[in-house]
Formats: sequence, C-alpha cells, structure tokens
Amino acid sequence: MNKLIESLDRQFAQLHLGSRKLILSVSTEMLFYKPLAKSVAGYSVGEHTLRSAAVVEQTYGGITANLWDDPFEWTLPETLSTSEKVAGYLDEVEATRKNAFELFKCDDDLLKEIMAPAGETQLLPLLLDTLVRAVHYQGRAFAIFDVVKDHQRSDDSEDRAKRKI
Repeated sequence: MNKLIESLDRQFAQLHLGSRKLILSVSTEMLFYKPLAKSVAGYSVGEHTLRSAAVVEQTYGGITANLWDDPFEWTLPETLSTSEKVAGYLDEVEATRKNAFELFKCDDDLLKEIMAPAGETQLLPLLLDTLVRAVHYQGRAFAIFDVVKDHQRSDDSEDRAKRKI
C-alpha cells in the first residue's frame, strides 16, 4: 500500500479543485479587486490563488524537469486577466503535479533525497511544505473572497435600488 502517496495525491487534488471552484465563483471584475489594500492580506482572490498554484508549480516543475523558477512572471494579473485564464493555468499546474506523482511508485520513493535550490532535501518534507504553503495562500484567497462577495452583494443591492428609482 502507498498510503502516503495516495494521501498527498488526494490533498493536492482537493487543493486544485478548491482553487478552481473559487476562481470560477468570482466575477472577472472582482478577481483582482483588493478590498484590504492596507492590511497584511492586501492581495486579491486572484493573486492569492495564483500564489497558491505557483508554489505547487515551482515544486513539481523542479521535481519533473529540474525547473525551480518562481512562476511569478507568467502568473501576473496582466497575463491571466480573467477567471477562465486563471482556471486554465490551474489546470496546467495540476497536470504538472499529476505527472510528478506518476514518478512515485511506492511510499519509500518519498524518502529519496533530491537536489533543490536550497540544497539536498528529502521529497516528503518538500511536498508537505509545498502543501502547507499552497493551502495557506488558498485560505487567504477564500478569506478575501468572503469580503469581495459581501462587497459584490452590496454593489448589486445598490444597482437594484438605483434601477427602481
């Protein structure tokens, strides 16, 4: 049995599905809206979701192709300007992650050492760290979504009230 691989695979798949569902729930107008610009979480739903996916892409791109670059440049809001484009990027990241998981044949594979930018590291701690950081960014995206959703509702109410006048 490969319980570790199955568990990690399931957790990353849930992360992907949650991010995809969130992004497709946000209007394009609100995707990069920053309701909390002066706070620590002064990023938008889109930016936090992209950072979450970028963490995953960087790790799995490193594992599969030894490409450890930060995907910052190709995940800018100017490049991924709509919910559909962000969802497409999320799907690309998920495909990269799935390709990497096909390399893991048994749980013992997760104990192997690989060379990462910070030096030699074991796969399991690297994957767990990646998951924790990605979930953290996703959690921030959901928190901002709650604020944006409330803001969107109040804007919709104001629009309906104006139309009645």
